[in-house]
Amino acid sequence: MGRGTPVVTGIAPPREAPEATAGGAGAAGRVVRALRAAVVPLTLIALIALAGVVLGRVYAGDLLTRLVIGAAVGSVLASVAARRLPSWLVAPVSMAALAGWTLWSLRLAAARADLPGSLLDVSTDAARNGIPRLLTAMIPVEPTPDTVLVPVVAAWLAGLAGAEVALRTGRVLLGYLPAAGLYAAALYVVGPNAEPAIGATVAFVAVAAVGLAAPTGASPAGGDPAAGLAPGVRAAVRLRLAVSAALGVVLVIGLVALLGPVVAAQVDGRPVDPRRYVEPPQVETLDENPLIRISGWALHPEQKLLDVSTSGPTAAAGDADDPKAAGVRIRLAVLSDYDGITWRVGATYRNAGRILPATAPARDSTVQTVRQQITVAELTGRLLPAVATPREVSGARVAYDPATGTLIRPEGLTPGLRYEVTSVRERPDNNLLATANVPAGEEVARVLRVADGVPDPLRRLATQLAEENGAPYERAAAIEQFLAEHYRVVADAPSGHAYPNLAFFLFGPRNGGGQRGTSEQFAAAFAVLGRLSGLPTRVVVGFSSGGQGPVRAGDAYAWPEVLFDGLGWVAFNPLPQPENEPRPVEEDFRPTPEDPPPSEVPAPTAEPTSSPEPVAAGDGPPARDGVSTPVLVAGGSGSLLLVVGALLLTLLAMRRSLSRGRLVRGDPGQRIAGAWREVTDALRLAGRPVGDDLAATEVAGRARQALTDARDRHANGARPDGQPATDPAVDELATLLNQVGFAPGTATADQAARAAEVATAYVTTLRAARPWWRRLLWSVHPDPLRRARRPRR
Repeated sequence: MGRGTPVVTGIAPPREAPEATAGGAGAAGRVVRALRAAVVPLTLIALIALAGVVLGRVYAGDLLTRLVIGAAVGSVLASVAARRLPSWLVAPVSMAALAGWTLWSLRLAAARADLPGSLLDVSTDAARNGIPRLLTAMIPVEPTPDTVLVPVVAAWLAGLAGAEVALRTGRVLLGYLPAAGLYAAALYVVGPNAEPAIGATVAFVAVAAVGLAAPTGASPAGGDPAAGLAPGVRAAVRLRLAVSAALGVVLVIGLVALLGPVVAAQVDGRPVDPRRYVEPPQVETLDENPLIRISGWALHPEQKLLDVSTSGPTAAAGDADDPKAAGVRIRLAVLSDYDGITWRVGATYRNAGRILPATAPARDSTVQTVRQQITVAELTGRLLPAVATPREVSGARVAYDPATGTLIRPEGLTPGLRYEVTSVRERPDNNLLATANVPAGEEVARVLRVADGVPDPLRRLATQLAEENGAPYERAAAIEQFLAEHYRVVADAPSGHAYPNLAFFLFGPRNGGGQRGTSEQFAAAFAVLGRLSGLPTRVVVGFSSGGQGPVRAGDAYAWPEVLFDGLGWVAFNPLPQPENEPRPVEEDFRPTPEDPPPSEVPAPTAEPTSSPEPVAAGDGPPARDGVSTPVLVAGGSGSLLLVVGALLLTLLAMRRSLSRGRLVRGDPGQRIAGAWREVTDALRLAGRPVGDDLAATEVAGRARQALTDARDRHANGARPDGQPATDPAVDELATLLNQVGFAPGTATADQAARAAEVATAYVTTLRAARPWWRRLLWSVHPDPLRRARRPRR
């Protein structure tokens, strides 16, 4: 007993002490290993989150950044949780988690943007249009389903790939590559649309360096990979590691030396914008030039186009004398480009969210907020009506052009479409208009540009109005007053605002259809005369509305606007008052006659100063060594006939080749224009020439009259061969020509064939009604060949 006690008491304490120490060291070791194991996942999450921060700089709000951070956390934690599973199971598990996070993100974005439709519809549309809409969206990009889908999915996939490579295979540096690629893609997408991401880039490099430098727990205790090896092997391993580390340092230093100057040179450079490689939403011809729709709407004034409900002010001060402007002007499109033929919007539309980019109002104007709920009835196309200038749109996906303030719905308008739009309407201070200046220079060159080919009367009229009125506002008011006092508004005026149309509208004979038109001609004439006077002008197409109730086709009209310094765009109304009787243009404008061409007076024939002496006849018989006179006459006559015959055959072949080239060569539009030239050439050959200032419908009327007059020379209106007369459809050809002029590229091959048939029938009928000797000369007359060689404007 005495011996047992010391043995027990001497042995027990040493056993208890080591067990207690080992337990404490094991708990601390597990904590350290857990911290080391968390370094790589946390680094991956931080790197992907920084990519979201960079991309979020071009988004409105921070929703996109939070969704990308959530995708980074979810993807990395999913891989960490599934680390003990077989590798082939990790991807399905992570994809299931990705689907849940993506659907939740899309639902949240749709709710924030107030987009209609079910989650399935929203998700399908986002999947189909995510990439193009992301690259064509307006800056700042609103986080909608189609603009957040691609970044969220890309962030999740980068986290999944990086975690699997870094955690499962232990290749940490290689595992950082997906996050680095995502970061580079974010920088590329942002491009020049945000400030340089210097702070985020430095943070990205620092986080990556910390992640690489920190121990990950993969090595044995102490961090020495050679621990536990035999002394000889340990030395060899350490030497190999040292050599590898030295080579890595040399390689990094070399890359820094080579690439450092290149990278540093790019710091101040402007990044490439990938948006320039993606085509923004496009519109049809009627949406690019809605001015040509005015005449069609004027003929059907009761057609219901919209239903409008307005809250806010409904009348602008200074519009009381303008019945069209009473209430609310709803703008459809702003047309700033004119090439002498067509006014165009010329917009670059960018997909936009609910909130549109704000622009600073003019310095000397007041701003009113107008809210409208608009329901589409029978209005077609893609242009979305709104009061100028829209700031927020809900209920419809839109694309927007900030330069003109024009809205479109890329999918097109449909009956029953309802949307709400909040706009800010600027009201200039009318007291400052009289002394206001107009801007000049490259910034407004677009709205000052005058295309070549201005008719001289238009230029002289603009010069006369500008000479009599010096200040910009006085010039604009003089043009407005001149148009309102001398011209008449009619609903059945033909469409057209090219230079010849405007010249006929302004100076054409009143009893022949001139000096009358729709608001299309009034607004276009004001804008052209204004630009010729040095005023920056544009044309706006829209509707007048009382603010509540239906908007009909009869409410559609066009008005011009002039840009003034400090006041912005100011609308003018050149339309006459309904009760005013227009004054003849000749009372106030007498165009200077052009220099007459020099008279073609034949040069006087010099009379001989003395009579020739008569030649005495010989006494003997005539000499026989020369050619006889009859032979000379016969030979000369035969040669002359041959020359004339060859000339006539050449002219006949050239005329037929010209007609064939016009009717069968080229695209459908060129062939229709060629058929029209065949008709106008036939009128000239019949002694009924038409001027270039006439509209196609007027030329068709004169063509019908020419045919009627020619038939009146024959009994009962029959053709010379006794067959009953039929009228070729010249009006149909005029309609096709207008289609080619105002809707280029829409003519079909069948329409071109029909135009050729109508033109051939008309020329044949008109030629048959001419006297027989004129019919003989018809096919060889050189006038069409001569006119075909003239350069066309």
